[in-house]
Amino acid sequence: MRIRPIARDDLDGLQVLARQTGVGFTSLPDNREFLAGKIEAAACAFEERVPVDDRLYFFVLEDESNGELAGCCAIEGQVGKGVPFYNYRLGKLAHSSVQLELHRTFETLFLSSDHTGDAEVCSLFLRPEYRGRELRHLRNGALLSKARWLFIAQFRDRFPEKVLAEMRGVFDEDNKSPFWESLGKHFFPMDFSEADRLTGLGRKSFIGELMPKFPLYTTFMSADARACIGQVHRDTRPALEMLKKEGLRWEGYIDIFDGGPTVEAYIDEVQAVCHSRLCQVEVSKQLVASEERRWLAATTDMKNFYAAWVGRGPSDDQIIVVSEAEAQQLQVSTGDTLRLLET
Repeated sequence: MRIRPIARDDLDGLQVLARQTGVGFTSLPDNREFLAGKIEAAACAFEERVPVDDRLYFFVLEDESNGELAGCCAIEGQVGKGVPFYNYRLGKLAHSSVQLELHRTFETLFLSSDHTGDAEVCSLFLRPEYRGRELRHLRNGALLSKARWLFIAQFRDRFPEKVLAEMRGVFDEDNKSPFWESLGKHFFPMDFSEADRLTGLGRKSFIGELMPKFPLYTTFMSADARACIGQVHRDTRPALEMLKKEGLRWEGYIDIFDGGPTVEAYIDEVQAVCHSRLCQVEVSKQLVASEERRWLAATTDMKNFYAAWVGRGPSDDQIIVVSEAEAQQLQVSTGDTLRLLET
């Protein structure tokens, strides 16, 4: 298994992924024309043919045994620069009555664009058949999540100060969002799936146009909806746990539609970014690839960025010895440089 930039001939494979993501996965709608545009935008980003603040770096997890795409992940260079980036910020409003000797505090939701200009790690999806509790399956999710941090660390000057991740919110057994049913549907003349589809296609202006600009009191929402605030979809929990281990935290921002949390961090404080290091490659013909792979390695070329597990760490003089198979997988030779992270 290895991570690589998405290629222009990956459209069919990407559409297979899009059809499996399920409700609430906004960034990967099953729309072939849109997906083709996303691939082209990513290709231009890796070729550095678009401004830094308008780049989408989109990666796929490739199963080299059969050539299929097992999953995907992405990094948005900066959000909200072209299309507004909205979420709710949780707040509190206090009400007091001296005459009645009463003091009440209410939770509120404020429409916000506070994250404009931040980077976003997004679109992480792993096909069901590549998930599980087996070690090889656990490594697939970690590879998808952590490879992005090695990319950011390697090309740190292309990214801003902060990074965020929007997590999918709670849906019930009927694939309905209690948060949407209690709030969003009263302001948008459409069902959740249509609003979700439009957002995924980048048509987000209706959010700012139709949502109230004043604080919303959560008191008027259903108990089920309030319980969803800041909570994640059952399939999203592993991804959230990985992000929390990297140092991302919830600061009170949630998704407009499903109430899922937005977690964030300063990039230079993300664990994988600050603990990764550069090492020089030495390819050994005698070395056999190890089954125990605790080290994640990534190349240092943007257009030909590859990431995969390797069987050993670097020596004291920062030399990383790899097998011929590992060198082939990463497309490196003796004398090249790899960025390494121990997991």
